[in-house]
Amino acid sequence: MKRILFLQACAAALCLAVSSSGLAQGYPSKPVRLVVPFPAGGATDLFARTLGQKMSEKLGAQLIIDNKPGAGGAIGSDYAAKAQPDGYTLLLATSSTHSIGPSINKLPYDVVRDFTPIAHVGDAPSIMLVPNDAPAKTVREWIDYAKKNPGKLNYASSGNGTIVQLTAELFKSQAGVFVTHIPYKGTALAIPDLISGKVDVLFDSLPTGMPHVRNGRLRALGVTSLKRSPLAPELPPIADTLPGFESNTWFGLYGPKGLPADVVTRVNTAANEALSDPEVRDKLARLGIEPATSTPAQLATLVAQDAAKWKKIIIDRKIIAD
Repeated sequence: MKRILFLQACAAALCLAVSSSGLAQGYPSKPVRLVVPFPAGGATDLFARTLGQKMSEKLGAQLIIDNKPGAGGAIGSDYAAKAQPDGYTLLLATSSTHSIGPSINKLPYDVVRDFTPIAHVGDAPSIMLVPNDAPAKTVREWIDYAKKNPGKLNYASSGNGTIVQLTAELFKSQAGVFVTHIPYKGTALAIPDLISGKVDVLFDSLPTGMPHVRNGRLRALGVTSLKRSPLAPELPPIADTLPGFESNTWFGLYGPKGLPADVVTRVNTAANEALSDPEVRDKLARLGIEPATSTPAQLATLVAQDAAKWKKIIIDRKIIAD
């Protein structure tokens, strides 16, 4: 009897392996849904549509963008986590959903346990913006000025618990300065007050901040990437003044837990090939996004390190979400 049960178990396992192998080899045989956990028209959505168009060619099947916004990206992420692990539902995750969110909110999913990492696909650095009449023209001068005026300066953010606030708090921590936080409902609402001098500094995304610099309305002191960004090569990294300082919004492709390895490889290859296309890279540059290519393991490592960094800032600075 035990021998019969053993043989039945082996047969079932073999059928499952053959089924999974057949699925991977024939993948994709129908359109693939790419969940974007943010509204249409935003940076993540535009990135997804740019990448998705070229990935469709590489996969040989249409990549359909499915916007499921809400709860800071948690609604769409939860939907993707609970999808069938067959490769037909993928997620374009960001720092907000997988690095910051878990340390600020109680989420209905575990970012490690419930997802399969596929590829790191892009980064969007921020820039340090100040009014044109600010006395500081470099990061070092701004830090020295802030130290001479403790508690008198303020910074704007797009809300409590956002990457904009966390970047400013990381800067404060490394620079050793005391600057008051003024949260806004989006950086677009903070820009007029920054231009007028009511706000002293803002760490805004490069694509939304640079137009105000280039039209002479604001001054940029540095970029938050470790190296100069090809999107704004004239700006020195803040890390030149504060060694190791870095804050990027990363973008990564994920599938649900249990995604077959062959499917992961297929999607990873398609993404890396799409991101190597000159037309795609040019379109992403206009969005302020630097394309990235990686293995699934490299994405997992990146996110783990990023999450640990922001968790420390969130705890040390006692940050809570709106």
